Amino acid sequence: MKYRLLGRTGYEISEIGLGTWQVGGRWGDPFSDETADKILHTAIDHGVNFIDTADVYGNAIGESETAVGRVVRSRSERIYVATKCGRQINPHVNEGYTPAALTQYVEDSLRRMQLETIDLIQLHCPPTEVYYRPEIFETFSRLQEQGKIQRLGVSVEKVEEALKAISYTNVASVQIIFNIFRQRPAELFFEQAQRHDIGVIVRVPLASGLLTGKFTRESTFGADDHRHFNRDGAAFDKGETFSGVPYNIGLDAVDQLREHFNNVNLVHLALRYILLHEAVSTVIPGASRPEQVLSNLVASDSPPLSLSDMNAIGDIYERQIKEHVHHLW
Repeated sequence: MKYRLLGRTGYEISEIGLGTWQVGGRWGDPFSDETADKILHTAIDHGVNFIDTADVYGNAIGESETAVGRVVRSRSERIYVATKCGRQINPHVNEGYTPAALTQYVEDSLRRMQLETIDLIQLHCPPTEVYYRPEIFETFSRLQEQGKIQRLGVSVEKVEEALKAISYTNVASVQIIFNIFRQRPAELFFEQAQRHDIGVIVRVPLASGLLTGKFTRESTFGADDHRHFNRDGAAFDKGETFSGVPYNIGLDAVDQLREHFNNVNLVHLALRYILLHEAVSTVIPGASRPEQVLSNLVASDSPPLSLSDMNAIGDIYERQIKEHVHHLW
């Protein structure tokens, strides 16, 4: 495993971390504590020391956090835990974001994980208006002074939100969607993140599985799977589902990737593409079973892409994908 600094936090974290949206069972399938523990232990056993969770991950509030806390407490290694808050607000609107509510969410996360402090707390894709409210960001400075959190980050939907967030001096990291199908962050935002020494955490690296190459036009998803019910943004930002790319358009682009990268594992290709960008601190693919963790980690040692390969990826994006996503996020 290779490690990178998470911006100015001083945290030296694995360049491939673990996202735990699936841990707790939120993708339509039942999930067990035993499976969750196996996934988490497998990641840590193989050098992963950055785990990203959220209070809303799981079939019930806190299920993923509880699993993460349970495993981290059982290990002797230094594991950096990042969680998120704000998505419990219902309706999820600007007015629901108050210092009192956010403080309570942080305290609830600490209780569930049974940790003394949270290494990185992140605002969880709040409405754009929240980024223009200094009192919200000041709340986390007070929590930091109290020792309840160590660092503040934001998880964003849009580049605009990321650029506004890093204007606050206590924001140390930005979590953002970036992948072969969502390339806009590599423009202005990555440049500004490096200039301000901001950690960049990349989520949705496989475009909700599209970039694994395992889906077809006949593939189906369970009624509780966001890849079934959120393609048009019915539950949350549609950019979180297949990175906002229309499903059949994405499949066509995957076919073109296959044609160019003959016999290449698309998962490794997708993760390698992300890691080639120096601004990226870590990428956090999820896993529904331990074998997926091991497959993801292979990308850390995969050979770099050639200039010809990068040009081919850029050409596919320009011709097939860009018009559907670039201007929206």
